[in-house]
Amino acid sequence: MSQTRMHRYNISVMTSFSNTLLDWYQRHKRPLPWRDEPSPYTTLVSELMLQQTRVETMLPYYERWMQRFPTMPSLASAPREEVLQLWEGLGYYRRAHNLHRTAQIIVQEYKGAVPRDIQTLLTLPGVGRYTAAAIAAFAFNQDELALDGNLRRVLARVMDLALPVRSRDGESALHAFGERHLPPGRAADFNQALMDLGTAICTPRNPICDECPLHAACKALSAGTVGERPVKKARKSIPHVEAAAGVLLIDERVLLGRRPEGKLLGGLWEFPGGKPEDGETLPEALAREWQEELGVSVRVCEKLGVFAHTYSHFHVTVHAFSCDLVEGKPAALDHSEIAYAPLERLTSYPMGKVDRAIADTLRTQEGITGGRSPLD
Repeated sequence: MSQTRMHRYNISVMTSFSNTLLDWYQRHKRPLPWRDEPSPYTTLVSELMLQQTRVETMLPYYERWMQRFPTMPSLASAPREEVLQLWEGLGYYRRAHNLHRTAQIIVQEYKGAVPRDIQTLLTLPGVGRYTAAAIAAFAFNQDELALDGNLRRVLARVMDLALPVRSRDGESALHAFGERHLPPGRAADFNQALMDLGTAICTPRNPICDECPLHAACKALSAGTVGERPVKKARKSIPHVEAAAGVLLIDERVLLGRRPEGKLLGGLWEFPGGKPEDGETLPEALAREWQEELGVSVRVCEKLGVFAHTYSHFHVTVHAFSCDLVEGKPAALDHSEIAYAPLERLTSYPMGKVDRAIADTLRTQEGITGGRSPLD
Protein backbone atom coordinates (compact mmCIF):
# COMPACT_ATOMS: atom_id res chain seq x y z
CA MET A 1 0.00 0.00 0.00
CA SER A 2 1.35 3.43 -0.86
CA GLN A 3 2.20 5.96 1.84
CA THR A 4 -0.45 8.25 0.35
CA ARG A 5 -3.18 5.71 0.90
CA MET A 6 -1.92 4.91 4.40
CA HIS A 7 -2.29 8.58 5.34
CA ARG A 8 -5.96 8.49 4.37
CA TYR A 9 -6.74 6.72 7.64
CA ASN A 10 -7.99 8.74 10.56
CA ILE A 11 -4.80 9.10 12.61
CA SER A 12 -6.56 9.73 15.95
CA VAL A 13 -8.70 6.59 15.59
CA MET A 14 -5.79 4.44 14.45
CA THR A 15 -3.59 5.70 17.30
CA SER A 16 -6.16 4.29 19.74
CA PHE A 17 -6.29 1.00 17.83
CA SER A 18 -3.82 -0.84 20.08
CA ASN A 19 -5.23 0.45 23.36
CA THR A 20 -8.77 -0.45 22.40
CA LEU A 21 -7.72 -3.91 21.25
CA LEU A 22 -5.61 -4.65 24.33
CA ASP A 23 -8.33 -3.43 26.71
CA TRP A 24 -10.73 -5.89 25.07
CA TYR A 25 -8.14 -8.67 25.26
CA GLN A 26 -7.63 -8.25 28.99
CA ARG A 27 -11.33 -8.93 29.51
CA HIS A 28 -11.84 -11.70 26.94
CA LYS A 29 -8.57 -13.55 26.34
CA ARG A 30 -8.78 -17.32 26.06
CA PRO A 31 -7.08 -19.36 28.81
CA LEU A 32 -4.71 -21.57 26.83
CA PRO A 33 -2.01 -23.71 28.46
CA TRP A 34 0.88 -22.36 26.40
CA ARG A 35 -0.21 -18.83 27.33
CA ASP A 36 -0.66 -19.65 31.02
CA GLU A 37 2.86 -21.11 31.25
CA PRO A 38 4.73 -19.60 28.29
CA SER A 39 8.21 -20.83 27.41
CA PRO A 40 10.19 -21.17 24.20
CA TYR A 41 9.53 -24.93 24.16
CA THR A 42 5.76 -24.72 24.76
CA THR A 43 5.54 -21.99 22.13
CA LEU A 44 7.42 -24.10 19.59
CA VAL A 45 5.21 -27.14 20.23
CA SER A 46 1.94 -25.22 20.17
CA GLU A 47 2.80 -23.29 17.02
CA LEU A 48 3.82 -26.35 15.00
CA MET A 49 0.74 -28.23 16.22
CA LEU A 50 -1.53 -25.33 15.30
CA GLN A 51 -0.36 -25.18 11.70
CA GLN A 52 -3.51 -26.05 9.68
CA THR A 53 -5.34 -27.17 12.84
CA ARG A 54 -8.01 -25.51 14.99
CA VAL A 55 -7.24 -24.82 18.66
CA GLU A 56 -10.10 -26.96 19.97
CA THR A 57 -8.92 -29.92 17.91
CA MET A 58 -5.30 -29.49 18.93
CA LEU A 59 -5.75 -28.97 22.69
CA PRO A 60 -6.03 -32.61 23.83
CA TYR A 61 -3.05 -33.52 21.66
CA TYR A 62 -1.01 -30.71 23.18
CA GLU A 63 -1.88 -31.78 26.71
CA ARG A 64 -0.94 -35.43 26.05
CA TRP A 65 2.23 -34.31 24.29
CA MET A 66 3.40 -32.16 27.19
CA GLN A 67 2.72 -34.98 29.66
CA ARG A 68 4.91 -37.35 27.65
CA PHE A 69 7.50 -34.85 26.35
CA PRO A 70 7.62 -32.06 28.97
CA THR A 71 11.04 -30.78 27.88
CA MET A 72 13.04 -30.30 24.71
CA PRO A 73 15.53 -33.08 25.60
CA SER A 74 12.71 -35.55 26.31
CA LEU A 75 11.31 -34.95 22.83
CA ALA A 76 14.72 -34.99 21.15
CA SER A 77 15.58 -38.39 22.65
CA ALA A 78 12.19 -40.00 21.97
CA PRO A 79 11.86 -42.77 19.36
CA ARG A 80 10.27 -41.60 16.12
CA GLU A 81 7.62 -44.33 16.46
CA GLU A 82 6.42 -42.89 19.75
CA VAL A 83 6.37 -39.34 18.38
CA LEU A 84 4.22 -40.41 15.41
CA GLN A 85 1.93 -42.51 17.57
CA LEU A 86 1.24 -39.59 19.92
CA TRP A 87 0.58 -37.37 16.89
CA GLU A 88 -1.78 -39.84 15.20
CA GLY A 89 -5.12 -38.26 14.29
CA LEU A 90 -3.79 -34.70 14.24
CA GLY A 91 -2.89 -35.00 10.56
CA TYR A 92 -0.24 -33.30 8.43
CA TYR A 93 2.36 -35.71 9.80
CA ARG A 94 5.26 -33.80 8.29
CA ARG A 95 4.78 -31.43 11.24
CA ALA A 96 5.54 -34.26 13.69
CA HIS A 97 8.73 -35.14 11.82
CA ASN A 98 9.71 -31.46 11.74
CA LEU A 99 9.04 -30.92 15.44
CA HIS A 100 11.03 -34.03 16.37
CA ARG A 101 13.96 -33.07 14.14
CA THR A 102 13.87 -29.45 15.32
CA ALA A 103 14.09 -30.60 18.94
CA GLN A 104 17.11 -32.75 18.08
CA ILE A 105 18.82 -29.84 16.32
CA ILE A 106 18.16 -27.47 19.21
CA VAL A 107 19.57 -29.96 21.72
CA GLN A 108 22.59 -30.85 19.58
CA GLU A 109 23.48 -27.46 18.15
CA TYR A 110 22.01 -24.88 20.55
CA LYS A 111 22.43 -26.67 23.92
CA GLY A 112 18.67 -27.07 24.27
CA ALA A 113 17.87 -23.34 24.00
CA VAL A 114 15.43 -22.23 21.31
CA PRO A 115 17.16 -19.58 19.16
CA ARG A 116 15.92 -16.02 19.62
CA ASP A 117 16.99 -14.72 16.21
CA ILE A 118 14.37 -14.80 13.44
CA GLN A 119 16.85 -15.78 10.74
CA THR A 120 18.15 -18.67 12.83
CA LEU A 121 14.62 -19.82 13.62
CA LEU A 122 13.87 -19.90 9.90
CA THR A 123 16.58 -22.53 9.40
CA LEU A 124 14.77 -25.04 11.64
CA PRO A 125 12.59 -27.74 10.02
CA GLY A 126 8.95 -26.67 9.70
CA VAL A 127 9.55 -23.11 10.86
CA GLY A 128 8.35 -20.58 8.30
CA ARG A 129 7.93 -16.83 8.46
CA TYR A 130 4.78 -16.88 10.58
CA THR A 131 6.04 -19.52 13.03
CA ALA A 132 9.37 -17.75 13.48
CA ALA A 133 7.59 -14.46 14.18
CA ALA A 134 5.20 -16.16 16.62
CA ILE A 135 8.07 -17.75 18.56
CA ALA A 136 9.93 -14.43 18.66
CA ALA A 137 6.83 -12.55 19.84
CA PHE A 138 5.32 -15.10 22.26
CA ALA A 139 8.46 -16.68 23.72
CA PHE A 140 10.83 -13.69 23.67
CA ASN A 141 8.41 -10.73 23.44
CA GLN A 142 10.20 -9.31 20.42
CA ASP A 143 8.30 -6.69 18.43
CA GLU A 144 7.20 -9.02 15.63
CA LEU A 145 3.85 -9.28 13.86
CA ALA A 146 2.73 -12.93 13.64
CA LEU A 147 0.53 -12.79 10.57
CA ASP A 148 -1.73 -15.85 10.74
CA GLY A 149 -5.17 -16.34 9.19
CA ASN A 150 -6.99 -14.49 11.95
CA LEU A 151 -4.70 -11.47 11.73
CA ARG A 152 -5.02 -11.39 7.95
CA ARG A 153 -8.81 -11.36 8.20
CA VAL A 154 -9.12 -8.79 11.01
CA LEU A 155 -6.58 -6.37 9.59
CA ALA A 156 -7.89 -6.72 6.04
CA ARG A 157 -11.36 -5.74 7.26
CA VAL A 158 -10.13 -2.88 9.39
CA MET A 159 -8.14 -1.59 6.40
CA ASP A 160 -10.81 -2.57 3.84
CA LEU A 161 -7.93 -4.09 1.91
CA ALA A 162 -8.90 -4.83 -1.70
CA LEU A 163 -5.74 -6.84 -2.41
CA PRO A 164 -5.55 -10.63 -1.96
CA VAL A 165 -4.20 -11.13 1.56
CA ARG A 166 -1.73 -13.82 0.45
CA SER A 167 -0.32 -11.86 -2.45
CA ARG A 168 3.03 -10.12 -2.07
CA ASP A 169 1.48 -6.65 -2.12
CA GLY A 170 -1.32 -7.72 0.20
CA GLU A 171 1.07 -9.17 2.77
CA SER A 172 3.25 -6.07 2.55
CA ALA A 173 0.26 -3.83 3.26
CA LEU A 174 -0.87 -5.98 6.19
CA HIS A 175 2.60 -6.01 7.72
CA ALA A 176 2.98 -2.24 7.34
CA PHE A 177 -0.40 -1.60 8.96
CA GLY A 178 0.05 -4.13 11.77
CA GLU A 179 3.60 -3.05 12.60
CA ARG A 180 2.52 0.57 12.66
CA HIS A 181 0.14 -0.21 15.53
CA LEU A 182 2.13 -2.89 17.35
CA PRO A 183 2.92 -1.39 20.78
CA PRO A 184 6.60 -1.82 21.73
CA GLY A 185 7.05 -4.52 24.36
CA ARG A 186 3.48 -5.83 23.93
CA ALA A 187 3.87 -8.02 20.85
CA ALA A 188 2.60 -11.20 22.52
CA ASP A 189 -0.60 -9.56 23.76
CA PHE A 190 -1.13 -7.63 20.53
CA ASN A 191 -0.87 -10.69 18.30
CA GLN A 192 -2.90 -12.90 20.60
CA ALA A 193 -5.59 -10.24 20.95
CA LEU A 194 -6.05 -10.14 17.18
CA MET A 195 -6.11 -13.94 17.08
CA ASP A 196 -8.80 -14.12 19.77
CA LEU A 197 -10.79 -11.36 18.12
CA GLY A 198 -10.70 -13.25 14.82
CA THR A 199 -11.81 -16.45 16.56
CA ALA A 200 -14.61 -15.00 18.68
CA ILE A 201 -15.99 -11.99 16.79
CA CYS A 202 -14.37 -11.21 13.44
CA THR A 203 -15.11 -14.71 12.15
CA PRO A 204 -14.89 -15.79 8.50
CA ARG A 205 -18.68 -15.97 8.22
CA ASN A 206 -21.29 -13.94 10.10
CA PRO A 207 -18.91 -11.71 12.10
CA ILE A 208 -20.46 -10.07 15.16
CA CYS A 209 -19.62 -6.51 14.17
CA ASP A 210 -21.88 -4.93 16.81
CA GLU A 211 -19.71 -6.46 19.55
CA CYS A 212 -16.35 -5.75 17.95
CA PRO A 213 -14.16 -3.31 19.90
CA LEU A 214 -12.67 -2.13 16.59
CA HIS A 215 -15.95 -1.29 14.85
CA ALA A 216 -15.21 2.46 14.91
CA ALA A 217 -11.93 1.89 13.09
CA CYS A 218 -13.22 -0.74 10.65
CA LYS A 219 -13.20 0.68 7.11
CA ALA A 220 -14.90 -2.39 5.68
CA LEU A 221 -17.79 -1.97 8.11
CA SER A 222 -18.16 1.66 7.04
CA ALA A 223 -18.00 0.72 3.37
CA GLY A 224 -20.32 -2.28 3.67
CA THR A 225 -17.64 -4.65 2.39
CA VAL A 226 -17.08 -6.87 5.44
CA GLY A 227 -18.41 -9.90 3.58
CA GLU A 228 -15.95 -9.26 0.75
CA ARG A 229 -12.89 -9.10 3.00
CA PRO A 230 -10.40 -10.62 3.12
CA VAL A 231 -9.85 -11.02 -0.61
CA LYS A 232 -8.55 -14.49 -1.42
CA LYS A 233 -6.98 -15.95 -4.49
CA ALA A 234 -9.22 -18.29 -6.49
CA ARG A 235 -8.91 -21.85 -5.20
CA LYS A 236 -8.15 -24.69 -7.55
CA SER A 237 -10.56 -27.62 -7.62
CA ILE A 238 -9.41 -30.59 -5.54
CA PRO A 239 -9.01 -33.83 -7.51
CA HIS A 240 -10.55 -37.12 -6.43
CA VAL A 241 -8.44 -40.29 -6.35
CA GLU A 242 -9.60 -43.92 -6.22
CA ALA A 243 -7.18 -46.44 -4.73
CA ALA A 244 -7.03 -50.01 -3.44
CA ALA A 245 -5.40 -51.41 -0.29
CA GLY A 246 -4.64 -55.05 0.41
CA VAL A 247 -5.06 -56.97 3.66
CA LEU A 248 -2.98 -60.13 3.96
CA LEU A 249 -3.91 -61.86 7.21
CA ILE A 250 -2.00 -64.95 8.32
CA ASP A 251 -2.30 -66.52 11.79
CA GLU A 252 -3.96 -63.40 13.23
CA ARG A 253 -1.13 -61.22 11.91
CA VAL A 254 -1.53 -58.70 9.12
CA LEU A 255 1.12 -57.41 6.74
CA LEU A 256 1.95 -53.71 7.03
CA GLY A 257 4.46 -51.52 5.20
CA ARG A 258 6.06 -48.35 6.55
CA ARG A 259 5.92 -45.43 4.12
CA PRO A 260 9.33 -43.95 3.29
CA GLU A 261 10.46 -40.62 4.73
CA GLY A 262 9.80 -37.65 2.48
CA LYS A 263 6.56 -39.02 1.04
CA LEU A 264 3.00 -38.21 2.09
CA LEU A 265 2.44 -39.86 5.51
CA GLY A 266 6.14 -40.73 5.64
CA GLY A 267 7.07 -42.94 8.58
CA LEU A 268 3.50 -44.20 9.08
CA TRP A 269 2.34 -47.78 8.55
CA GLU A 270 -0.10 -48.70 5.80
CA PHE A 271 -1.93 -51.56 4.15
CA PRO A 272 -0.01 -51.77 0.85
CA GLY A 273 -1.74 -50.76 -2.36
CA GLY A 274 -2.10 -47.90 -4.77
CA LYS A 275 -3.96 -46.25 -7.64
CA PRO A 276 -5.10 -48.01 -10.84
CA GLU A 277 -3.47 -47.19 -14.13
CA ASP A 278 -5.52 -46.50 -17.24
CA GLY A 279 -7.84 -49.41 -17.99
CA GLU A 280 -7.15 -51.27 -14.73
CA THR A 281 -9.79 -52.42 -12.29
CA LEU A 282 -9.09 -51.89 -8.60
CA PRO A 283 -8.28 -55.61 -8.00
CA GLU A 284 -5.92 -55.60 -10.99
CA ALA A 285 -4.21 -52.48 -9.70
CA LEU A 286 -3.85 -54.00 -6.25
CA ALA A 287 -2.26 -57.19 -7.60
CA ARG A 288 0.20 -55.13 -9.67
CA GLU A 289 1.09 -52.84 -6.76
CA TRP A 290 1.85 -55.81 -4.49
CA GLN A 291 4.11 -57.26 -7.17
CA GLU A 292 5.94 -53.94 -7.56
CA GLU A 293 6.06 -52.92 -3.90
CA LEU A 294 6.48 -56.30 -2.19
CA GLY A 295 7.65 -58.69 -4.91
CA VAL A 296 4.80 -61.19 -4.46
CA SER A 297 1.81 -62.48 -6.40
CA VAL A 298 -1.53 -62.28 -4.61
CA ARG A 299 -5.10 -63.26 -5.33
CA VAL A 300 -7.45 -60.36 -4.55
CA CYS A 301 -10.50 -61.67 -2.71
CA GLU A 302 -13.46 -60.05 -0.98
CA LYS A 303 -13.93 -56.33 -0.45
CA LEU A 304 -13.67 -55.42 3.22
CA GLY A 305 -14.86 -51.84 3.04
CA VAL A 306 -14.62 -48.43 1.42
CA PHE A 307 -12.86 -45.60 3.25
CA ALA A 308 -12.75 -41.91 2.27
CA HIS A 309 -10.62 -39.03 3.44
CA THR A 310 -9.79 -35.50 2.32
CA TYR A 311 -6.19 -34.28 2.37
CA SER A 312 -5.15 -30.71 1.74
CA HIS A 313 -4.77 -31.20 -2.03
CA PHE A 314 -6.99 -34.16 -2.94
CA HIS A 315 -9.86 -36.43 -1.91
CA VAL A 316 -9.22 -40.16 -1.77
CA THR A 317 -11.52 -43.17 -1.67
CA VAL A 318 -9.73 -46.37 -0.70
CA HIS A 319 -11.26 -49.80 -1.38
CA ALA A 320 -9.80 -52.42 0.97
CA PHE A 321 -9.65 -56.06 -0.16
CA SER A 322 -8.51 -59.23 1.56
CA CYS A 323 -5.71 -61.00 -0.28
CA ASP A 324 -4.27 -64.53 -0.54
CA LEU A 325 -0.56 -64.99 -1.02
CA VAL A 326 0.02 -67.01 -4.21
CA GLU A 327 3.77 -66.87 -4.76
CA GLY A 328 6.81 -65.26 -3.20
CA LYS A 329 7.85 -63.85 0.16
CA PRO A 330 7.00 -60.17 0.85
CA ALA A 331 9.96 -57.81 0.88
CA ALA A 332 10.25 -54.04 1.46
CA LEU A 333 10.91 -52.96 -2.12
CA ASP A 334 9.00 -49.67 -1.95
CA HIS A 335 8.60 -49.35 1.84
CA SER A 336 11.28 -48.55 4.38
CA GLU A 337 10.31 -51.77 6.19
CA ILE A 338 7.48 -54.29 6.54
CA ALA A 339 5.98 -55.94 9.61
CA TYR A 340 3.55 -58.72 10.48
CA ALA A 341 1.40 -57.02 13.09
CA PRO A 342 -0.83 -59.00 15.47
CA LEU A 343 -4.43 -57.80 15.17
CA GLU A 344 -4.60 -57.04 18.88
CA ARG A 345 -1.55 -54.74 18.58
CA LEU A 346 -2.56 -52.71 15.55
CA THR A 347 -3.15 -49.64 17.74
CA SER A 348 0.59 -49.54 18.51
CA TYR A 349 1.46 -48.96 14.84
CA PRO A 350 1.03 -45.25 13.93
CA MET A 351 -1.15 -44.84 10.82
CA GLY A 352 -2.96 -42.23 8.77
CA LYS A 353 -6.74 -41.94 9.09
CA VAL A 354 -7.66 -44.25 6.20
CA ASP A 355 -5.35 -47.04 7.30
CA ARG A 356 -6.46 -46.62 10.91
CA ALA A 357 -10.08 -47.03 9.76
CA ILE A 358 -9.14 -50.23 7.92
CA ALA A 359 -7.29 -51.48 11.02
CA ASP A 360 -10.29 -50.74 13.23
CA THR A 361 -12.52 -52.65 10.81
CA LEU A 362 -10.18 -55.66 10.95
CA ARG A 363 -10.25 -55.70 14.72
CA THR A 364 -14.05 -55.91 14.75
CA GLN A 365 -14.78 -57.89 11.57
CA GLU A 366 -14.99 -61.67 11.64
CA GLY A 367 -14.38 -64.25 8.94
CA ILE A 368 -11.34 -62.68 7.25
CA THR A 369 -8.90 -65.36 6.16
CA GLY A 370 -5.57 -65.30 4.41
CA GLY A 371 -3.31 -67.52 2.31
CA ARG A 372 -0.27 -69.56 3.17
CA SER A 373 2.47 -68.35 5.49
CA PRO A 374 5.09 -66.13 3.85
CA LEU A 375 7.69 -68.33 5.55
CA ASP A 376 6.54 -71.50 3.80
